[in-house]
Amino acid sequence: MIQLFGLPSHDPGPRIVFVGRNRAGNWIARERRGTFGGLFVNRAQALKYARLQTGHHPESIIEVTREIELDICTKP
Repeated sequence: MIQLFGLPSHDPGPRIVFVGRNRAGNWIARERRGTFGGLFVNRAQALKYARLQTGHHPESIIEVTREIELDICTKP
């Protein structure tokens, strides 16, 4: 894992985490609204982080084939 970001979420909705690669080929795990995420050295670490963040609910993790970026929002 390289770096993690996180902001408290006041939305009671389910946490959905996207896992995929960015344009540089790095692995990304990112919450759908951008409230938290991380940049990882491999797929296994990205999925491990996603499982932890979703309370071990695999149905809340979506692995994407398109490029995704780690664009964490700065709004609370």
